[in-house]
Amino acid sequence: MKLHHAFHTLLVSVATGLMLLSPVQAAAPMVKTQAPGYYHMMLGDIEVTALLDGVVPLDPKQLFAHTPPEKIDKALAQAYDNAPVETSVNGFLINTGTKLVLIDTGAATLFGPTLGTLVSNLKAAGYQPEQVDEVYLTHLHLDHVGGLMAGDKLAFPNAIVRANKHDSDYWLDEAIMAKASKGDQRFFQGAMASLKPYIAAGKFKSFEGDTELVPGIRALARPGHTPGHTAYMIESKGEKMLAWGDLVHVAALQFGDPDALIKFDVDTKAGAAQRQASYAEAAQHHYWIAAAHTPFPGIGHVKAVKKDFAWVPASYRTVRPVAP
Repeated sequence: MKLHHAFHTLLVSVATGLMLLSPVQAAAPMVKTQAPGYYHMMLGDIEVTALLDGVVPLDPKQLFAHTPPEKIDKALAQAYDNAPVETSVNGFLINTGTKLVLIDTGAATLFGPTLGTLVSNLKAAGYQPEQVDEVYLTHLHLDHVGGLMAGDKLAFPNAIVRANKHDSDYWLDEAIMAKASKGDQRFFQGAMASLKPYIAAGKFKSFEGDTELVPGIRALARPGHTPGHTAYMIESKGEKMLAWGDLVHVAALQFGDPDALIKFDVDTKAGAAQRQASYAEAAQHHYWIAAAHTPFPGIGHVKAVKKDFAWVPASYRTVRPVAP
């Protein structure tokens, strides 16, 4: 009986102790931060790493002037979202096995305080900025070129930077900038501040049209969003991925309405035409898409739905297939 009583007393003591601990555990401070923003996947023998620069709130009603507000509200509601939309800014690191290529660099400090984490996420993903051999820019907007600089130093000191000549000729031209509105002049100023140090160091090379830049990566001209807007086709062992830059800013709206005209496009009609053609081609050929502004990691497929299209985000996958 004494042993039974002692055991009962021990159980009561343990239970009481656990009850006393519960409030302490519940009062633990919230973390309120996300995990590092990187995502690896294999494309044939090429490793693709999506890198998050951050998110920026955008109000579609201000950006799509020709789209009725009620249509925007409906599209956002169907995606369980509302304005402003927290819009991802994604870059993509491509390891071909012989070259390490970064497609777009994020904004750094040029587009607000919620961006600027691409380099820290690159490091978290297992790389260093000094290892990057080449940087390919889809275009020269602030949120794609700002990360070229780290203060007054080259963020990628060993890299050659490449962009379409039509884009560099446009955004680096002070005479064109002088004719732009004051609001738009900051795009020119940001491009100049980010790219001119690489030009001075002999580390910038432009290209024209569709051309292979390194084995496995080919530039494809997609003008409209900007004069030299470029997509990059990555290919290995029959697998393809198109890094298509800024063909889409608000996925909830623009996949269902490819003709929605966004103010960010220098040529809105050409931008809409490129979007429609790119959707159709991606849906027909089933290749991967790496998108700068769809929710991180920005990797997925385009699916045809009646007369429109839908975005199918990538499922989480191991970098290498798991053996059964």
